Amino acid sequence: MRICIYGAGAMGTSLGLRLSDAGIPCDLVTRNRRHVEALRAYGRPAYLPDEMTGLYDVIFLATKQRENAQIAAFLAPYLKENGAFVTVQNGLPEAGLAEVFGADRVYGCALGWGAELVSPGNVKLSSEGELCLAIGAYGKGERLGELQKLLSSAFTVSVGDLYEIRFAKLTVNAAFSTLSAISGLTFGELAKRHKKPVLALMRETVAVAKAYGCKRLVQNGHDLMRLFSMPCASLLLPFAMRKHRAIRSGMLRDLEGGKRCDVDFVAGAVVEFGRKTGIPCPKLERAVALVHEIENGLLEIAPESLYFLEEVCA
Repeated sequence: MRICIYGAGAMGTSLGLRLSDAGIPCDLVTRNRRHVEALRAYGRPAYLPDEMTGLYDVIFLATKQRENAQIAAFLAPYLKENGAFVTVQNGLPEAGLAEVFGADRVYGCALGWGAELVSPGNVKLSSEGELCLAIGAYGKGERLGELQKLLSSAFTVSVGDLYEIRFAKLTVNAAFSTLSAISGLTFGELAKRHKKPVLALMRETVAVAKAYGCKRLVQNGHDLMRLFSMPCASLLLPFAMRKHRAIRSGMLRDLEGGKRCDVDFVAGAVVEFGRKTGIPCPKLERAVALVHEIENGLLEIAPESLYFLEEVCA
């Protein structure tokens, strides 16, 4: 089986190296030339996009979502007719990808860990414990069992309803990743010191998930739908996030690097899905707006910037 990880940044590289070390070779593809050169020096099969050849049985997509349409069009000729296209991106990207690959070839996968690219060729995990992921099919899912078996060689894998998988991850990312981008804080610091805005954003995401028919939102063995509807949710929050307490949002790293981030495809996706189902998300909408203010130089990345959420999160 021929496998490609396209977008081998921190998360894509951690996924591909783990699979490779479990005996499942993966081609790592990225536009980061220095990263490619460093990976090759370590004996890893790494390539620039224009060096890709042949057809793949499985392509994992691990890029930012902003260029999904162009990237999907580029990758379409490299996927076998009966191949599987698996997006490990955050948010809800499957519908757009299905327009290129067809619904039945598209799968969504939520990665349950964090990683940082500390230097070319050097990726550091920022989560503790076992590496878990969840996968679901956007269409018929004829290769879902095969993908589960493949991934189980290297990870703890769960299979389920795609919307429940996606909204479980979004419940965490729409809150923690967005607030980390605004504040510069780690997930652990947010869970301890800024519980009110975290829970406010999580609960809006859960409300939208319920409108889409989700019954359970399981993340790392916890049903977030039940857990964060409990009166003691604020007390449980630091314990629920302890394995991920060191994570700093990838969106934060983008902002610090002077780049635009993917907030519109994470928290913004929940806001958009809320509009479609008549579920208002004023707190998420305000958080997205604050991230855009940072992008436009109108607000600083600082814990104090979270105060601008206090009015809507009261």
